[in-house]
Amino acid sequence: MRRPTRLLAVSLPAALATVPVALAGADSASGGAERAASATAIQAVPAQRAAESVAAAALAEATRPSPALIARVVPGMSIALRARPNGPLALRVGDTTEFGSSQRLGVVRQAGRWLGVTTPSLPNGKLGWIDRRSASIRIERTDWRIVADVSSRTVTLSRAGERVRRLAVAVGRPGSPTPTGRFAVTDKLAGGSYGPYYGCCILALSATQPNTPPGWTGGNRMAIHGTSDPSSIGAASSAGCLRASDDDLSFLMRRLPVGTPVVIRR
Repeated sequence: MRRPTRLLAVSLPAALATVPVALAGADSASGGAERAASATAIQAVPAQRAAESVAAAALAEATRPSPALIARVVPGMSIALRARPNGPLALRVGDTTEFGSSQRLGVVRQAGRWLGVTTPSLPNGKLGWIDRRSASIRIERTDWRIVADVSSRTVTLSRAGERVRRLAVAVGRPGSPTPTGRFAVTDKLAGGSYGPYYGCCILALSATQPNTPPGWTGGNRMAIHGTSDPSSIGAASSAGCLRASDDDLSFLMRRLPVGTPVVIRR
């Protein structure tokens, strides 16, 4: 694989089941009607509870977070990204990323047939818009999501709205804070191919760092990755990236598809 544009280095040097009730015995002539009515009411309870259970399940399904969309560029093709829905051309991207991965663009907004995608080729907060009817893309879906909270220095992994794991991370130091916004995972990379300070693994993001430290030569791509300095986890010590333990990164690498949405907030 050709050496790509360098990533931003993280380390600055230095239901309950209802059982029908069976009634034993026979009704007397005098109390049969009353008992029959009582038995009918009892028999109605399971049906009512079943209906309530169905309704609750339907409500839960309706309120479940929708799967996030991922636009995969078809191999051998490219896709035009518009500055706005049906707007002028902003840029065109191919079927692979600069790191050689299959190009999967995370969708963060929708406007009719237009999908707003995040890409490191545009400034943070700027979206490229693609026509979902284009023959150049295939739509994929994922229930996985990442939310990074800079203030608490944590990253939370969820699936279909249920929290799966929460991990401590290092965040950007003063002067080079971790950028916030809505992004996506663009690549899954082996850390050792890019330097020991990345630990085992790298989840490259569509975010970039506009505030690199003075004299910085480590690139401006943001990532969540491992570290060679575990003691720095939980501190504001990076040039902007989110650093976690190799154990946590390995967990993420095994589960998250490229294109997984990532929200970074204060």
